[in-house]
Amino acid sequence: MINKIKTCKVCTVDYQPANTMQKVCSMVCAIDFAKQKTIKEKTKQFNKETRQRKQQLKSRNDWIKETQQVFNKYIRLRDKDLPCISCGRAEVEYTRGGQWDCGHYLSRGARPELRFEELNAHKQCKSCNGGSGKYAKKGHTVAASYRASLINKIGLDSVEWLEGPHEIPKLTIDDLKAIKEKYRLKVKQLEGKP
Repeated sequence: MINKIKTCKVCTVDYQPANTMQKVCSMVCAIDFAKQKTIKEKTKQFNKETRQRKQQLKSRNDWIKETQQVFNKYIRLRDKDLPCISCGRAEVEYTRGGQWDCGHYLSRGARPELRFEELNAHKQCKSCNGGSGKYAKKGHTVAASYRASLINKIGLDSVEWLEGPHEIPKLTIDDLKAIKEKYRLKVKQLEGKP
């Protein structure tokens, strides 16, 4: 049986292989092919080790940031069919960085213990979520309308629970990894990925 003409993986010359497993045209190309394969394997191993070292060098703040990004994405996906929790607009003109934010009812800075609490986070347009200023009139009306919409959505008891005192958890890096993985899986599920 005659094998099909192949192109050499090294010198790109067409040749008639002796068997179906042959990848190169000559012994010289076979040596070069083996060297290239070794270099690729070493590069792959080096990249893997580098990724592992980078993971080990991450600080707790790096893990908080990464976990927050995954959590925020989950909230935006969870509420994708709902309007902005503050102003009620369903459509907003496109803005840089996307149209929607994950708006926290009680801010992450003021209430870090509620940072990853799903009841405290909802889809919010960029205009309502940021830039209004703490003492501006819009800031007051946005917060008031957020609270009113939140009462309609989750109930007064849940809102009062959010506003009540909470113990600040001492999240370790392992805790943050677990939270990140939990929300990463939830995001995959909402996106319909296996």
